Amino acid sequence: MNGVNKVILIGNLGKDPEIVMFDNVKKASFPLATTEQYKNHEGVKIDETEWHNIVCWRGLADVADKFLKKSMPIYVEGKLKSRWWEDKEGNRRRTVEVVAENFKILSRSYNQNNFNSNHTQEESDLDNFSNHEFSTDTDSALSDLSVSNLESNGNNDVLPF
Repeated sequence: MNGVNKVILIGNLGKDPEIVMFDNVKKASFPLATTEQYKNHEGVKIDETEWHNIVCWRGLADVADKFLKKSMPIYVEGKLKSRWWEDKEGNRRRTVEVVAENFKILSRSYNQNNFNSNHTQEESDLDNFSNHEFSTDTDSALSDLSVSNLESNGNNDVLPF
């Protein structure tokens, strides 16, 4: 019998994606905060935040690099992946990450106050491509994605790919 490894998260980016290139393969990684609320036995509302390490590869990493920003709300689907590495002291360490298979920006018109005064036109027009799902099926053509491409099809609810 085959197992199932599926993760679904809705949360906010803890910081802008960090981008690394490996032999012309792009990797984007960022922390995602999910918060659950509950009342304790005294009736006090408690917020419990969990941090998740998210990793995107190739075309999905291109999209993350171009469009994702700190504190942005997103929906992420992926799978858990653990990897081993060695720290500076030579100790073997284990990290668990969510390898994103797709994500969706949840804010139709992201609050402009979340961008600094030097924001780009792409950032200003974030509402033109919010609420669209990006996935690992996304090919290298996404590296050429721009707001003008999105507006050219006349329908801001459908991406041109």
